[in-house]
Amino acid sequence: MNTLNGYITTIQSYQGISLVKVNSNNTLFTSIVLDTAETASYLKNGHFVKIIFKETEVIISKDLNPNLSIQNRMHCTIESIIKGVLLSQINLNFGETIVESIITTNACEELQLKKNDTVLALVKTNEVSLSPND
Repeated sequence: MNTLNGYITTIQSYQGISLVKVNSNNTLFTSIVLDTAETASYLKNGHFVKIIFKETEVIISKDLNPNLSIQNRMHCTIESIIKGVLLSQINLNFGETIVESIITTNACEELQLKKNDTVLALVKTNEVSLSPND
């Protein structure tokens, strides 16, 4: 699992669901949470939280400004690539944190990814979980 630290900047709630914006490394992340400030004590502006998402949910783009609906976008540099027969692990430098992505080796080769490439890592809002930063 990828885990980033951040703090809540905005909470928009409706019918028990919240769209939460979190700042991490000067990048805004969004998450859909099945709670509100009334039902989860950590959902408060300014509170520190952990941003959590699976390696298999990290999409890699060499286009640094794609016209997509995905809101969670991290400008990264490829730290290393571990190629397997079917899957490859891409280790991305995002500020002070390493974010891992697992994509097909075929996609890795088609994108011609290599160490030190600048890429955009994308994660859909519904794939991002939040946890209190204890």
